[in-house]
Amino acid sequence: MASLAWLLIPLFAAVGAAIWASWAARDRTSGDISELAGYARFREAMAKAEKAHSGSDAL
Repeated sequence: MASLAWLLIPLFAAVGAAIWASWAARDRTSGDISELAGYARFREAMAKAEKAHSGSDAL
C-alpha cells in the first residue's frame, strides 16, 4: 500500500501541474480591450479634474 501511495503522489502532482499550466496559458486578450478603455476614461477624467483645479488655484 505504501508503494502505491508513492506512485500516486507524482501522478497527482503531474495532473495538478497540467491543470495549472492550462490555466496559466489561457487566452486573456479579451479583457485587455475593456481595461484599456477604462484606463482611457480614467485619463480623461483626471485631465478634466486637473483643468478644473488649475484655474481655481492661484498662487
